[in-house]
Amino acid sequence: MTGVAETMRKKLEAALSPERLEIVDDSESHRGHGGYREGGESHFNMEIIAEAFTGASRVARQRMVFDVLGEELAGPVHALSLRCIAPGEPR
Repeated sequence: MTGVAETMRKKLEAALSPERLEIVDDSESHRGHGGYREGGESHFNMEIIAEAFTGASRVARQRMVFDVLGEELAGPVHALSLRCIAPGEPR
């Protein structure tokens, strides 16, 4: 993993200390659609399990991630699909 994905990983690990963080570059499946960029790293799927999400609503959890990744979302990332889970919750 390099570039945008690695930058996002480092920021999320520093801010949320997740026990699990899976980042999947799904850009290729969006070829020909808005925001697609040759070389990928424009569309991502993420699953994050973090204690920081405990007691927070789904929207609040997503806002936590958006706050951390504001720079990437304003630039190279066109789409981000999130699964934000607190430890012990069903996946």
